[in-house]
Amino acid sequence: MSEPGRPSAQAREPGAAEAPPGRAAVLRSGALGRLGEMRHLGLFVAIGLLVIVGLVTKPDNFATTSNVVSMLSLAATIGVITVGATFVIIGGGIDLSVGAIMALASVWATTLATQEFGPFVMAVCAILVGTGAGLVNGLLIAYGRLVPFIATLAMLVAARGLAQRMSDRKTQLIQTGNSAIVDLSTTRVLGIPLLVYVFALVVVLGWILLNRTTFGRRTYAVGGNPEAARLAGIDVRRHTMLLYALSGLCCGIAAILIMARTTTGSSTHGDLYELDAIAAVIIGGTLLTGGRGTIIGSILGLLIFTLITNLFILNGLNTSDQLIAKGLIIVVAVLLQRRNLKERAP
Repeated sequence: MSEPGRPSAQAREPGAAEAPPGRAAVLRSGALGRLGEMRHLGLFVAIGLLVIVGLVTKPDNFATTSNVVSMLSLAATIGVITVGATFVIIGGGIDLSVGAIMALASVWATTLATQEFGPFVMAVCAILVGTGAGLVNGLLIAYGRLVPFIATLAMLVAARGLAQRMSDRKTQLIQTGNSAIVDLSTTRVLGIPLLVYVFALVVVLGWILLNRTTFGRRTYAVGGNPEAARLAGIDVRRHTMLLYALSGLCCGIAAILIMARTTTGSSTHGDLYELDAIAAVIIGGTLLTGGRGTIIGSILGLLIFTLITNLFILNGLNTSDQLIAKGLIIVVAVLLQRRNLKERAP
């Protein structure tokens, strides 16, 4: 019995039976599906332990409403990017440019020329810029045959540089007439900011897309065995392009959320967000080689990193120590993945 959300090789596409079964199809079958559920249980345990640490070390600050809301708001922005990164990595790729694309989208949306048309146009601008930059990544990788690492690294540098040039390295404030953007952060429903609900909606839509649509089945197929997917009739290059466009779309939505939180557009937004997003996806159990992963796992990984960051801040620990800790966690997670794959190999 396969794990929900991880279709078997036979269910991917009509004619898939003619293609040789990929390694990812084996990994996603039978008992391995149950192992995936156990991995999620482990993530819940890790979150519980971090909560206990927070309650013990900072009982007066950690469990307060303001701190919980602050963590949710921070997780919302990075979380939207994490959803897009999950699709890309399951599809066998990597995107190092997500933070820079978000910064570019926020700067473009907060220029005076854009703000003159109101908050709706600002939001549409951010989404279009993010999607467009992601589409460029996809075209370079799928049709230009560039290695994803190189293509997205180039986009990281170029998008950050373009954002700096457009803003003249200055922070651009959202004008008072466009307060509808800021309202996403200040307006609360049941005590929770609207931007958290936007994040939740993106997660739900991402889960449905990955687990209940042909697009999701093709994503697993392309990441698990591109050649088998091609023989099954999937246009691998077009699908790869769409995955990066989807990642860019998520960056555009995240740009709206960070504009709401900070009331600004800046070329410095999203610095090292690619680290947090990719780390959350890896901690959540998605294979770096593609073909396996879940949205839920990525979100749990994101919550773990958000809690770690919050605990470091509350306990007054150095920011550089946070980065060291995150780097070590990523290395350990990848080593565990490699070990598990070796143990499961026939």
